[in-house]
Parts: sequence; C-alpha cells; structure tokens
Amino acid sequence: MKELEITAKVDIYNYDELSIAEKSLINKAKEETQKAYAPYSHFRVGAALLLKNGVVVTGSNQENAAYPSGLCAERTAIFYANAQYPDIAPEVLAIAAFTNGTFLKDCVSPCGACRQVILEVENRYKQPITILLYGEDEVYKIKSIRDLLPLCFEQKSLQSQTIFDHQSI
Repeated sequence: MKELEITAKVDIYNYDELSIAEKSLINKAKEETQKAYAPYSHFRVGAALLLKNGVVVTGSNQENAAYPSGLCAERTAIFYANAQYPDIAPEVLAIAAFTNGTFLKDCVSPCGACRQVILEVENRYKQPITILLYGEDEVYKIKSIRDLLPLCFEQKSLQSQTIFDHQSI
C-alpha cells in the first residue's frame, strides 16, 4: 500500500491587511449578495471576478424552486465573463455570503460544481485564478483552485487509456 498526503496552502488575512484592490473586489462581492435571489435558502452569495483587462464582473446566486435549476454566484460571474469577454483571462475571484441579516463570520467556500468550473477556466486560460474567500473574522487567499480541488477531473482525465472491466468490479 502507498499513501498520498495532500496539502493545501491558504494564506489567512484580516480584512485590514489586504491591498486596496483586494478590498475593493471583496466589497463588490459583498454588495452583490444583496442582488441574490434566495427565497428558499435565504443564503445570499456574491462573487466579483477581476479580469486581466481591469473589468470586474459580478454575480449572485439565483435559486429556483425546481432544485438544482438555480445557479451559484461564482458560476454566474464566470459564465457572464466567458460570454462577454471570451479572450480575457480572469485573475482574481472574491466570494462573500450573507444570511440572517449579517455576513458570515467564517469564509464561504465554492461548492464542488463551482470548483470544477473554476478549474476549467484556469485550464482554458493556462493561468491560476487567485481566490479570496471573505469572512467577517478573516479572509482566505488561495493561489489556485487546485488547492481546493487537488484530485481534480480535467481534460487529461478524459484521455486516460485505462479501461475498466465492469465484470471484475
């Protein structure tokens, strides 16, 4: 037997320690939480995506009574950016969540589907996206989605030569 140990590096900041640009992006994500349509969960998420050309694209979660027909804030922002600025790489993604009349004390992290989409965007543009996860108590700064999704499924996974014999499983 072998063992694989996986570690992730996450830099933890107080909001006041961030750069002006990082604070601005987080503030846009926080503002975007108020545009969320979350009548079922009351969990409002906002995302702000800084593109390489300086444009900031925002998104908020959009729920639907027919789960899972809604869409997370991160994917709303990313898909809009990909549609409107297909040749411009994203550089930084800030995420914040608001519920019960306040922002979360702890950082909110992207769901699995959002992590997979962020990975695809990193692969598409061949560069990492810095991720800022906002919490009232601290902000996590992550250099690439690969730190949150270390055993990822990507294009090279589809090209594997491994063929499973279903009868032997």
